[in-house]
Amino acid sequence: MAKWGEGDPRWIVEERPDATNVNNWHWTEKNATPWSKERLHQLFKDFKIDQSDTECVVEAVDKCQGEATVNNRKGKLIFFYEWELVLKWSGQLLKNSKLSHKGKLTIPNLSEENDLEDVEITVTIDESNDESETLKQFMYNVGRDSIRKQLGVYIKELKEEYSKNLILPKKGEEGGNGNNSASLKDANNAKNAAQKAAAAAAAAAVTTTAKGPDSKGPGCKLDVRTLTMSEEFHCQANDLYNALTKPDMVTAFTRAPAKVDPVRGGEFVLYGGNVLGKFEELIPEKKIQQSWRLKNWSSGHYSNVLIELEETSSSTVMTLKQTGIPASEYDAMKTNWHRYYWHSIKQTFGFGTNIADSL
Repeated sequence: MAKWGEGDPRWIVEERPDATNVNNWHWTEKNATPWSKERLHQLFKDFKIDQSDTECVVEAVDKCQGEATVNNRKGKLIFFYEWELVLKWSGQLLKNSKLSHKGKLTIPNLSEENDLEDVEITVTIDESNDESETLKQFMYNVGRDSIRKQLGVYIKELKEEYSKNLILPKKGEEGGNGNNSASLKDANNAKNAAQKAAAAAAAAAVTTTAKGPDSKGPGCKLDVRTLTMSEEFHCQANDLYNALTKPDMVTAFTRAPAKVDPVRGGEFVLYGGNVLGKFEELIPEKKIQQSWRLKNWSSGHYSNVLIELEETSSSTVMTLKQTGIPASEYDAMKTNWHRYYWHSIKQTFGFGTNIADSL
């Protein structure tokens, strides 16, 4: 217990320039959300990523949801930020058609809880063809590291900008000219950490983009294949569309609990988490487009699945085109579509039998 006349310094108002928050004991907070949104839009406005004959540009931020705050408690700076970002990008192969292809980059988990190298970045394309798949692989192998480097710039600047004047000077220190050791220490630590993160991302980008004498294509190109198949179902197009999108019907033919959110951007998780992805476009009775992957594929890599339905007088013809299949998975993919999707759907709902023939 403090002796009479000495007192606890936490409760004594010192003579200080601002006469508030003595010894920085009380919790103070700054809202960094407006500044962060503006800075993220600036960092990803016409951000160029190129290499040899491949040129891509992050055109703008399409979605920016989240918040950022900076707190001071007992002289310690604490940074909180959590963002969900969607970036619009385009690219072209300069030695080929030079046509521009567009897509999106989704960053669902930019947070102080995750290291930069752990931040998930999903790459998608609007329309799938040979050129756009090549560009998608370039953005996956090379572009993601450049994006992480820009995110490192944001984190570094956030910590530098909001370290200023948040820790107040103590007695005998000038507010404008004095050097607060705790403030400078935290600010320098934040700056050094951000610089290390940005340097690591830059080094990773250099490592990823470096080409060996036998390498082909942009960056460390993943060897991928394209699968096309057709299947006839004896049902109306609406019935087959529902079987592929309605949670209860998907659960029925997969014979396991399924998570299915049939809206644009909605996620699906099937077969105990072994099949997962997002719905990119839905046109009832006509078209289903998905970003689709198996759990054991390389982190962040999705194939593009396009399912088109054409109803005839007695049946519905389903055409599937899947691009971006890892070469090692190609042989099994066709078999698994037939076994776990088409055959199971026909068996579960009776879509394999022509009703007129069975009468």
